[in-house]
Amino acid sequence: MSSCILRAATSAHALMLAAAFAAPAFAQSGPSNEPQQRDTVIVTATRDPEDPPVVAEARERLSKTPGAVAVVSSESYANRYAPGISDMLRDVPGVYVQKKWGGDTRLSIRGSGIGNANHLRGTLIAQDGMPLNEADGFGDTQMVDPAIARFTEVYKGGNALRYGGALLGGAINIVTPTGKTMPSTGLVRVEGGAYGTLRGHVEAGGQWGAWDGFAAVTGQSSDGWRAQSEGDWQFASTNFGYTFGEDQEVRAYLSGGYIHQQIPGSLSLDQVLNSPDLANPGNVGNGVTAGNYQRDQSVMRGAVQTRWRFDANTVFEGGVYATSKKLDHPIFQVIDQESQNWGVFGRVDWTGEAFGKKTDLFYGVSYRSGELDANQWVNLNGSRGARTARSDQDATGLDAFVEGRFFLTDGFALVAGGSYGRAERDYQSYAPSAVIVGDGETYDWFAPRIGFLWQNDDGAQIYGNITRSVEPPNFSSLAPTTGGFQPLQPQDAWTAELGTRGRLGPVVWDIAIYRAEIEDELLTFTVDPSNGVPAATFNALDGTMHQGVEAGLDWEIMDGLRLRQTYMYSDFKFTGDRQYGDNR
Repeated sequence: MSSCILRAATSAHALMLAAAFAAPAFAQSGPSNEPQQRDTVIVTATRDPEDPPVVAEARERLSKTPGAVAVVSSESYANRYAPGISDMLRDVPGVYVQKKWGGDTRLSIRGSGIGNANHLRGTLIAQDGMPLNEADGFGDTQMVDPAIARFTEVYKGGNALRYGGALLGGAINIVTPTGKTMPSTGLVRVEGGAYGTLRGHVEAGGQWGAWDGFAAVTGQSSDGWRAQSEGDWQFASTNFGYTFGEDQEVRAYLSGGYIHQQIPGSLSLDQVLNSPDLANPGNVGNGVTAGNYQRDQSVMRGAVQTRWRFDANTVFEGGVYATSKKLDHPIFQVIDQESQNWGVFGRVDWTGEAFGKKTDLFYGVSYRSGELDANQWVNLNGSRGARTARSDQDATGLDAFVEGRFFLTDGFALVAGGSYGRAERDYQSYAPSAVIVGDGETYDWFAPRIGFLWQNDDGAQIYGNITRSVEPPNFSSLAPTTGGFQPLQPQDAWTAELGTRGRLGPVVWDIAIYRAEIEDELLTFTVDPSNGVPAATFNALDGTMHQGVEAGLDWEIMDGLRLRQTYMYSDFKFTGDRQYGDNR
């Protein structure tokens, strides 16, 4: 893959020289009373190019978390081809990202939604704090554009409490540049490669007094190396902000995207070994029935957010957002969906003292609502035939959360918090015979959290926590394409985590171990009504367990030479299941 990048810098770097001048010395019979001038010594240091100030600030903020977190700067992948989320997160310990085809990626953190062969469950993905997931938690990764990310925050497991989340996988928040934080006022990037791959990206922005703005567009096309795998992607993002005072601003966001992606499908082992560029014959079709599998989707998002510092101790962040999506998805049938989601959130950060000890905390609330109009049609070579199903799927979610740190000493803090959550699912199915079938579920829970955080004078940390996570089922699990509405229980887990992170000279480390004891895990099965499996998702009859090790090492050997290693060990198994025993 080759690329060309043109960047317009906001300012020129200047070289500063210092010289020391000494007055002539004359012999004196006694000690001199003249002032003595010392030599001037200038000490310079080179900032890590992957850690600009805005990213360093984010790392400092996330380091207050008593658990596994990470920050990925756009500089870390700026000089390589990175079209999808798997390219952004490939070096984050504990994040499993596996490319499939096009922009589709299988993503799982700590085994969240590991049984999903496609789409996303158990992890929240957000852009500038706005969820990319539907209101019921269902999501995918194809609408993520790494080119418009300034940096990406990764909160593993219960460490996503700041976003109100109580999911086993946690949250990933993609932060786009502003006119204040963009690395330059303009960028043009062109990349090309084999199989007709072409990708272009243009961005511009800056500051004008109290105003600032940023805008970017990305376009990509590829013929694909397999049959039935060509695709086109277009993304756009813009935001404008007004600063009222120090740490006081209001900002408006508007972004959108469109993808067209053919789906080549799976192959047999013999085909993979001998003809890997083939497509599954069923995905291509015979021009009459089924076939021409593809995924066409468009998304528009908008938001207004504010960050407002009231005093030296208190900062408020909040906003409202709305998203509109359309999906045309010919597979075994034509999946035709339109959805509208909106939400509001508010969060307060406070620092001060309690009982004479340094204390800080955050608290807030998040509410989201979504409506989805789902239709299915007979697939006639990618076109719609007779309608086979129609349903309305409405979901709401509410999270109220709080977490505080109480410092027993300057370097040791006890941490406690939790979240209250409520999720509603309302399902109305309109069969072709016009018979209306309605059903729904309401879930409530409280997810507490306790932990500790110790930091030495050099910034190295040791942390630990015990956190409850709860995942209410989404409509993909509750109302699959076969089997009707399934009244499932929320997935419930307690996770214990212990880890350390820090820097020793040029070496940065990040190591965590975890163990999650899960009840009612949402498991994916192959539909087989003859053997008592009428739907694809069920709760595990007995307990399951996820445990593992997440480790990262980054060693800057010399300027321009870096050794970066990640290691992940995962052990997921049943625990005394009446059917599967202790199988992994």
